[in-house]
Amino acid sequence: MLENKEQQKVPNVTFTLRNNDEWTTRSSDDIFNNKTVIVFSLPGAFTPTCSSSHLPRYNELAPTLFKNGVDEIVCMSVNDTFVMNAWAQEQHADNISFIPDGNGAFTEAMGMLVDKADLGFGKRSWRYAMLVKNGIIEKMFIEPDVPGDPFEVSDADTMLKHINPAACQTSAITVFSKPTCPYCKKAKALLTEKGLTFEELEVGKDVNLTMFKALTNADTVPQVFIDGQLIGGSDALAAHFS
Repeated sequence: MLENKEQQKVPNVTFTLRNNDEWTTRSSDDIFNNKTVIVFSLPGAFTPTCSSSHLPRYNELAPTLFKNGVDEIVCMSVNDTFVMNAWAQEQHADNISFIPDGNGAFTEAMGMLVDKADLGFGKRSWRYAMLVKNGIIEKMFIEPDVPGDPFEVSDADTMLKHINPAACQTSAITVFSKPTCPYCKKAKALLTEKGLTFEELEVGKDVNLTMFKALTNADTVPQVFIDGQLIGGSDALAAHFS
């Protein structure tokens, strides 16, 4: 039975990390005391759902979550620090703190340690997320106890909706850009200023030039789509918001 520990104190655990080729530690007190912290815990680094959806969306929504009172966002997994460091580097998730619960001590104390021996994983964390304020668990989103690896309620959007429903973004935004384009930087800065998250596709890398022209009927970047509608470049985007 998975345990909901709302209104309880987080377990007191010391985590061992490797930073800059040196061993360091972080305690539960260091992570949670006098702060508002989101923890999302998942079965394993580099695994499909964790890498494609769970972690990237928290990293993407992090600026909005920070604006709404969150001090730190922690990704936790029953993996060692070397695996978590490699995953962090591969994901470019600079907004997230990666905490390796290598011995499963925190996860077990949370009542979330499950047996994944059938997959060759051994003991791992069930997928869940929680909002912790000054060490006290205010809210937990625990995935349903069904076979497989459900991913329905521990996502970043659900957490943001709990913290501030008015901050939830309902529009899907895509920006076609190039790295050296100043107008692209201007458009992205405007979207960020508005508190909006967006998918960025680099022309020539994520999408080829032929496909870009077919989608936008344009030769220049940026080109911004909102909910499937082509808005245009940076000036058109500014006009759209005005």
